[in-house]
Amino acid sequence: MESHAQEEIGGTVISILDILLFIAVMSIWVTLVVNLILTVAGYTWYLRSVPKPDPQLPDDPPFVSILVPAHNEGIVIVKTVLSLLSFDYPHDRYEVIVINDNSSDNSAELLKSLQAEFGSERLKVINTDKVTGGKGKSNALNIGLKQAKGSIISIYDADNTPEHGALRILVAQLLEDDRLAAVIGKFRTRNKNATLLTRFINIETLSFQWMAQAGRQQLFHLCTIPGTNYVIRRSVIEKVGGWDDKALAEDTEISFRIYQMGYRIRFQPRAVTWEQEPQTLDVWFHQRTRWVEGNIYVIVKNAKLLFQKKGRPIRFDLLYFLTIYFLLMTSLLLSDSVFVLSVAGIVHSNLQGFSNSL
Repeated sequence: MESHAQEEIGGTVISILDILLFIAVMSIWVTLVVNLILTVAGYTWYLRSVPKPDPQLPDDPPFVSILVPAHNEGIVIVKTVLSLLSFDYPHDRYEVIVINDNSSDNSAELLKSLQAEFGSERLKVINTDKVTGGKGKSNALNIGLKQAKGSIISIYDADNTPEHGALRILVAQLLEDDRLAAVIGKFRTRNKNATLLTRFINIETLSFQWMAQAGRQQLFHLCTIPGTNYVIRRSVIEKVGGWDDKALAEDTEISFRIYQMGYRIRFQPRAVTWEQEPQTLDVWFHQRTRWVEGNIYVIVKNAKLLFQKKGRPIRFDLLYFLTIYFLLMTSLLLSDSVFVLSVAGIVHSNLQGFSNSL
């Protein structure tokens, strides 16, 4: 009797395990199919966009303030600033503001020399300390915004080398449609041949832009602002109250708020910047950990909007991020664990491919 009861309990546990495993496997495949559809849609859209001419600036272009948050970026900051000051946008119609955010390296000295060469009108430098700064990228951007003169704000990371026409193309695209709050460009890996890791990152960035940017724009009219190489209307930033100081993924967070206000974001792949990517696993891991933490904060903050009418514009993105960061990760861990334990003979699954019985 006792043996029979134990068999029933064991059978129930196995049945539950098989159900969970089936859901996990299906979740993985559905995620892969969705991303494949996005990639194909994005790539076909991209091929149609390439032959189109660049959007044109008006005769009297708006003034643009370029914000560059930088923390201990002395190795790359000079190259970045020089590239930003070399845009083919009219030089009297934009300024570069570097927020040297509580840096302990030689960034301040390097920026002071550049400012002496180009003048404080074209290049502004804001040096923060541990009291006013050192609180993340969002805080640095909010500090820079207070001193910006432009009606359009552009953001570049301190390790970027944008192409000469990037700013002109982004601003011209923004001005073509009043419904656009922001226009984002494409980013490429500057050091893609440095290591095997950077080669993979280069492939990842390209596929991400076809999958998560071009694909979603083509099918759902959605884009997510990246951390760099984009322009945004100052009026929109002020309406949403600036960047969220608590958000590590400030780009995703502000994208969600923009869509809730009824605006749109557009991807313009002709505006290109080249950025320095991590060359070691340690740096890469810390970067991605920060991204995951930041995006989870955004998901949790906005999860309730899945069931509210005002969350309709970002519902697909919320589901997409929930799938990537929660469902897919859980499914991968569960399926891999069951497979390893099944091979070891510790558990038994009746699902084909996971069963260790002959």
